Amino acid sequence: MGTVMAEATSVTGAGVRGSRARGRAWALRGTQILMALFFAFSAAPKLVGHASAAESFDEIGWGDWLMYAVGVLERAGAVGLVVTLLAGAASLGLTGLMIGAFITQMTVFDGEHAATPLICAAPLAAIAWARRRSTPELFGRLRTRD
Repeated sequence: MGTVMAEATSVTGAGVRGSRARGRAWALRGTQILMALFFAFSAAPKLVGHASAAESFDEIGWGDWLMYAVGVLERAGAVGLVVTLLAGAASLGLTGLMIGAFITQMTVFDGEHAATPLICAAPLAAIAWARRRSTPELFGRLRTRD
């Protein structure tokens, strides 16, 4: 009887752990999708050269090329976030982009919207951490293609 009870307890424990793992996986995937949507929409005004984006990048003083480059990086990062194998690398790249945006906000715009890149960087860092095993796998696959 003790063996049956122990087996029942371990099965129940595994069920709880399994449901927690599924819940974390859904939360991670949901965060990836939300961040992908954010960056896809954020890239749009930069890619079409909308006046609101152009004014900000003119104030930075590096010209339109930077606006288009940031737009392309944001859009590529958004796509990468929804591809599981690319999500770790994409979130690392977007975190770097957000660090650059924070520095720009602090130095060029006197910290006017400095919190936004930091708020975006937090879930991106969490995604990078959660997908940390897929990043070396991605680079390993790229290396074997040569």
